[in-house]
Amino acid sequence: MAVVGMIAGMALAFAGYFGGFGAFVLVAALGAVGFVVGRFLDGDMDFGDFFRVRERRR
Repeated sequence: MAVVGMIAGMALAFAGYFGGFGAFVLVAALGAVGFVVGRFLDGDMDFGDFFRVRERRR
């Protein structure tokens, strides 16, 4: 997993260096979306994790 993090960091560094801050943010956002989709496909996450209603305590 450390190698994947290193590759992602290198991709962000290249995007930031060659494309500027906008490219850096775009690559970071797409990486986050890809991470979440990968977690869904692996079965580690469920859609209910994002859309679950919190219960109020009184």
